[in-house]
Amino acid sequence: MDQGLSLNTLPLKELRDLIRNNQFTGSTTGCAAGYLQANLVILPAEWATDFLLFCQKNPVACPLIDVTQPGEKYLQSIGKDIDLSTDVPEYHVFYDGEFETAVSDLSTLWREDLVTFVLGCSFSFEEALIQSGLSIRNIDEGKNVSMYDTNIPCQSSGKFSGNYVVSMRPFTSIDAIRAIQITTRFPKAHGAPVHFGDPSLIGINDISNPNYGDAVEIKPNEVPVFWGCGVTPQNVIRQSRPPFCITHAPGKMLITDRLSSEFAVL
Repeated sequence: MDQGLSLNTLPLKELRDLIRNNQFTGSTTGCAAGYLQANLVILPAEWATDFLLFCQKNPVACPLIDVTQPGEKYLQSIGKDIDLSTDVPEYHVFYDGEFETAVSDLSTLWREDLVTFVLGCSFSFEEALIQSGLSIRNIDEGKNVSMYDTNIPCQSSGKFSGNYVVSMRPFTSIDAIRAIQITTRFPKAHGAPVHFGDPSLIGINDISNPNYGDAVEIKPNEVPVFWGCGVTPQNVIRQSRPPFCITHAPGKMLITDRLSSEFAVL
């Protein structure tokens, strides 16, 4: 499968089949327009309660959609036939907080004590921005979204602590105001931005060099706008060092059967 292929008009079932069969392993930005996309964090059950409390204390960084029982691979709340162990384009595996490897499915790694957290993703509000006439630079350029480590602290909970990761999309000042208004309606997709303007104020020293994803053009009349990001748990995992953890790869999401509009407010 051509990773540069535009998949935003492909029926959801066909896209999921491509992902499940490892024929598409690219970024899901711009894919399955209108459907809720989600980040994953998979932890041993003994670490799950602390992470659940961490999500509750940090709903902007980690907007919780649902959580499984230990060993479960399916969640009816997001789709009746979604397999959490196969239906993400790429998974990242961590041991003692250190990234170990990337895999396309979890068939050899799955354990009966694993608890999966499904967290909201900012890709879910991109369609609403586009429908309002706003241009999304990473989609226009066919790239993954730009993501950065920051100095913004999360609220600690139990074993978990660390700083925000943010995603960035550039807009003119007028469009930035509109983007803030629109994304405020989607708290389960990180909601309103956490910062806009000078990136150094949140610890980003070189905006042309994102920590994750791809760099995009920022035009002279534009300001960078920063949203909470579902890569935040990966930053927290590196600091908190659980013995074993699996996440999605940055920008490569689980696409659910739920519409983003179902989670909108106002």
